[in-house]
Amino acid sequence: MTVLMVAVGAAIGAPLRYLTDRYLQARYGPAFPWGTLAVNAAGSLVLGLVLGSSLPPGPTALVGTGFCGALTTYSTFSWEALTFARRGEPAKAFAYVLVSVLAGLGAAGLGAILAGAF
Repeated sequence: MTVLMVAVGAAIGAPLRYLTDRYLQARYGPAFPWGTLAVNAAGSLVLGLVLGSSLPPGPTALVGTGFCGALTTYSTFSWEALTFARRGEPAKAFAYVLVSVLAGLGAAGLGAILAGAF
């Protein structure tokens, strides 16, 4: 049953990641990976909420592992940072990594705090 919960969550998270990225690229252009930054921060917030609460294993697998796992993307984040560096934009690469890590940690911490408040 847990595998099914993970699969259902992933079936929702992956298309949402794709659609978010397409929307933000169309709105702000492809010069900066706003889509990846947005989904990684949002996924960190949701995961902080999930893990900061006392959800049973099924919903935790559905939302935490399935949805957040498919929504967020460390590999794309890494590739985008390396692409900035390879294009001769080391300051942009550094800023992207710094903002992404701080946003992710901050969002996860906020999610955990919010979960504790409920």
